[in-house]
Amino acid sequence: MMTSTSFQMLSVAIGWQMYDLTHDAFSLGLVGLAQFIPMVLLTLIVGQVADRVDRRKIVFICQMIEALIAGLLLYGNYANWLSREEILVAAFILGACRSFEGPASSALLPQVVPKSILQQAISWSTSAGQTAQILGPSLGGVLFSVGPAYVYATSAIALLLSSILTFFIKLDSQFIRKSEPVTLRTMLMGLEFVYKHPIILGTISLDLFAVLLGGATALLPIYAQDILHTGAWGLGLMRTAPAVGALIMSLILAYSPLKKSYGRILFSALIVFGLATVLFAVSTNIVISLIALFIIGASDVVSVVIRSSLVQLQTPDDMRGRVNAVNSLFIGTSNQLGEFESGTMAGLIGTVPAAVVGGLGTIVVAGLWMYLFPSLRRINSLSGEKTEKVG
Repeated sequence: MMTSTSFQMLSVAIGWQMYDLTHDAFSLGLVGLAQFIPMVLLTLIVGQVADRVDRRKIVFICQMIEALIAGLLLYGNYANWLSREEILVAAFILGACRSFEGPASSALLPQVVPKSILQQAISWSTSAGQTAQILGPSLGGVLFSVGPAYVYATSAIALLLSSILTFFIKLDSQFIRKSEPVTLRTMLMGLEFVYKHPIILGTISLDLFAVLLGGATALLPIYAQDILHTGAWGLGLMRTAPAVGALIMSLILAYSPLKKSYGRILFSALIVFGLATVLFAVSTNIVISLIALFIIGASDVVSVVIRSSLVQLQTPDDMRGRVNAVNSLFIGTSNQLGEFESGTMAGLIGTVPAAVVGGLGTIVVAGLWMYLFPSLRRINSLSGEKTEKVG
């Protein structure tokens, strides 16, 4: 959680500092693009590295580099030499670090906890991530109001401590890393594995298309200003509501993990997500909107925990880095393109119709995937056991 909170703080500070320097919305957008490009360019490489190198070392090195970048931003702010170009380079390097760190961290978890409690571990990890999404931007905003240097200094110290703690992680000795030559084929094996395993393909692609269509949160500023007429305070509440719903649900799942019918629960959660999105889309009352956003966050976490658990347990350890790299690319792409899709649709057909179409689209995708991937629908346990066909 320390790492995620620090990264959220850094992202907020970099964005705000860029806008303070340029007062240009396009330059602000470039910050997000600079962090996203490395994920696309490095997907095949990071997966191969995560399957060949001690994943703790990858996380350690990435966090040390992130701490160094935070330190350089601190010095640059103090020496007053930060410019648009320096900030974009920093954002690109941070994006590259996250591209390596994400798959390595995800693939590391099954090496640390037994399979029997992996779902709970993922729930706790999700809970920590949601807490970071709440704390990071708000803490970063408070510190930035005092001075950008405070954000960079706090982030640098936290990332440095987090990197050191990585070496105290004890791994399960039963995992033996295979030695294989680095070739284009070995780098593509992650994509090949996903394609050949319907449960993994269905799980990862479901996330891509469901999030791509259901990205109504990108329209929150429009709802706050033009539809609900709440202004900045309403926008703040609406930004927080999904994260609070996600946090509470992840804690519930950590204490009371799901036992069976994973496939049915996964698709049910997506349908609830779509319905809540439609409710939010048509709401003109801030209370109803907050309830809908809370449900969106809670139902999304149910889906995230099941999908993450399935990907980890259905993938052999020597392939987890490459498969998690593909998964990270799909997640990153869906988040980025989801915001673009929502904004484009809102410009073409209007804000409310765009959000309604997005919610209904998620429901349609859930129904279509139940038909296209029956093995995913029927899965009963994380080990891959399926429910018996009736009739």
